[in-house]
Amino acid sequence: MQKREAIARLLISYVLCIGLIISTFYQIVAYKKPPLTDIFSISNFSDNLFVFSNQKNEEIKAESVTETTSNPTQITSSQQVTENSKPASTEAVKGNVIEKYISPYTAPLSYNGVYMKNSTGLSINIKNLLASKLSFKIEKNNEPQVLIMHTHTTETFLEEDTKTYGVNHSSRTTDNAKNMVAIGEIIAKKLNNAGIKTLHDKTQHDHPQYNGSYSRSAQTVNSYLKKYKSIKIVLDLHRDSVAVSGSDKAKLVTKINGKKAAQVMLVMGSQSGSIKNHPNWQENLKLALKLQQTMEAKYPTLARPLSLSSSRYNQSLCKGSMLIEFGTDMNSLDEAKYSAELVGDSLVELLNTLK
Repeated sequence: MQKREAIARLLISYVLCIGLIISTFYQIVAYKKPPLTDIFSISNFSDNLFVFSNQKNEEIKAESVTETTSNPTQITSSQQVTENSKPASTEAVKGNVIEKYISPYTAPLSYNGVYMKNSTGLSINIKNLLASKLSFKIEKNNEPQVLIMHTHTTETFLEEDTKTYGVNHSSRTTDNAKNMVAIGEIIAKKLNNAGIKTLHDKTQHDHPQYNGSYSRSAQTVNSYLKKYKSIKIVLDLHRDSVAVSGSDKAKLVTKINGKKAAQVMLVMGSQSGSIKNHPNWQENLKLALKLQQTMEAKYPTLARPLSLSSSRYNQSLCKGSMLIEFGTDMNSLDEAKYSAELVGDSLVELLNTLK
């Protein structure tokens, strides 16, 4: 009897073990864990999608930024699409040309039609400087009164008003019909026609080598000042460059009398920070403030805020020195030339008062 019971218990144990083995095997076959490669693929896809979304949002933000001003000449984001801009030629596109307008009316420092950005840390009283007389007078005779020159002579513009620019576009050219010499010619003609004798130096100080341009242009200015003691004013004409995002770049425009003009900016140096040997910088600034005020009165929004920095820009060579930026490399040559006409008219009006 006992022997039979022992055999029965043994058989039951065998049956239970076999059942447990079969159950475990079934669970292993039924559950399929995804391979590691699939997990990584899903993770990477999600990360890429997140990055792409962020990049797209940043692009939209960059394109939709506009200045807030009540001035009717402001270029809005909708005008950026509908203006009479031509598409680029069949040349491969490198980037977009984004129209922007920089309002002078948001400048941190202003007084009576003068708008300024002061990055020097110096205290500037625009009212007192405007009221101060200049240390020189403009004479209408056969003696040169004004010298126009270019430290970065080969700076150029786009040949037409376009929405894009190509991979072969160069922001510099030695062709004087398309670089800063063409801008200087317009202003020199305006001044000479008004009886203000003006010399125009066309030396390409930034070609064939860019480094050392200011040293070479200083030699040119000094040679003129030595030869012509009558020169009171030295104008160094440049153009700016403004990046937006990636390869996209900005053109700075406003409308004057219904026509597109490249915005201009007066860039003035000072004896501040590490800059020494520039004791007469306020004489230069007086002239620049008066020109800024004249341009705003004649052609509102043409001028961006005047920029005052801790630099010299060779302005220590003459008490009537000014550096003027005309638009950017994305402005069309026609827009820059139109601005040159407007600046020329403003200079004539201002210099006629300096008798």
